[in-house]
Amino acid sequence: MGPKGRGRRATVREGAGPVKRVEKPWGYELWWAVTDRYAGKWIHVREGESLSLQYHRVKHESMLVLSGVAEVQIEDRVERLEAGQAVEIPPRTRHRLTAVTDVDVIEVSTPELDDVVRLEDRYGRVGS
Repeated sequence: MGPKGRGRRATVREGAGPVKRVEKPWGYELWWAVTDRYAGKWIHVREGESLSLQYHRVKHESMLVLSGVAEVQIEDRVERLEAGQAVEIPPRTRHRLTAVTDVDVIEVSTPELDDVVRLEDRYGRVGS
């Protein structure tokens, strides 16, 4: 038998549809997969807008830029990402994505969707 979990099929959580659109003040998310092992989102951020400066206690994220240009702050470093470039964000890592142009990103993460701690947010969501 191979590594733990190999051959196990991920299952969709009850109530998750094929695609769920979630409007955000900076754009929107399309949730295309929510399973007991991972979550997948297509994230669209409008030019000049940004997500919260945040961290997650448990959640691990991988982000791949599909189109546009983003600046991703990871701790005290800012990295410019263009289409085809990706970044890994381990748990407890402060991070923020800012759209230099309209940007589309695929995010695949561990399934802890409500594991966000907002440190700064231009839309008044710190503490929520």
